[in-house]
Amino acid sequence: MNTRPALTAISLSPLAWALLAGLALIWGSSFLSNRAALAGADVFTVVFIRVSGGAALLWLWVAIRKIPVGRDPRVLLHFAVMGLLNNAIPFTLIVWGQKHIDSGLASILNASTAIFGALIAAMVFRDERLSARKSLGIAIGFAGVIVAIGPGALGGFDLTSAGQIAILGAATSYGFAGAYARFATRKMRPEVAAAGMLGAGALWTLPLMLVFDGWPQFNYAPSVWAALIWLAVGCSSLAYLLYYRILAMAGAANLALVTLLIPPVAIVAGWAVYGEHLGWSELIGFALLAVGLMILNRRPKSG
Repeated sequence: MNTRPALTAISLSPLAWALLAGLALIWGSSFLSNRAALAGADVFTVVFIRVSGGAALLWLWVAIRKIPVGRDPRVLLHFAVMGLLNNAIPFTLIVWGQKHIDSGLASILNASTAIFGALIAAMVFRDERLSARKSLGIAIGFAGVIVAIGPGALGGFDLTSAGQIAILGAATSYGFAGAYARFATRKMRPEVAAAGMLGAGALWTLPLMLVFDGWPQFNYAPSVWAALIWLAVGCSSLAYLLYYRILAMAGAANLALVTLLIPPVAIVAGWAVYGEHLGWSELIGFALLAVGLMILNRRPKSG
């Protein structure tokens, strides 16, 4: 979930590094899993199975741990908005985009989430105004996105261009979700917020799946089932539990490092499994994006 808690400079312990690497491996593998799932299931079906399965497991976790949910009726509205902005819209755009572009490029473009998040937060919150440092980081990050897309995309519009725009649309939706979550989830336990958000995402996605894909046939190949199960169990429920564990241990500034670790995982996985190859423009674009993110997340020295 794209919450924006206070950033603190906390040293990463070996355990925190291990958990951070694990989270990067999980979320990096989601791009590979999306491609595998699309070999047998349609876009909305993939998204629905991911969010509904993840929600069921997280609500089970909440029940087992007896985590209080709260009785404020406004919580349902927050779940609905977060489920739309943080799950239904971006997951659908990413999965659809991956029908037309490679996993590695999709992960690079998705890394622009932090850039869009910082820009949107600056427009919404007074304490997030753009400093010279943040402006430089955002500018370099956007330059990286343009380079990664490549000059060829500027000369004509095709399904590849549409796929790239879809991933950037997902990153933008994540940015709005982060801004909304800053005040909407302040009084929620993180496990409840994640479970409610995924559940609402399933409710948003269900009618779209029924209209455009029809009811799932469940006669998928084992590789498709493996991808769908991993998206729900690993990339949704387990990933969010890891996310909040790292947040509590190491703080949001260190947690932001996962944004830089995800694309290398997705790039290597796409190359190893599907033989995907990225050109120099994509790699240079990621390098620029990484520099922009590091500038954006660098904390000023105190004292």
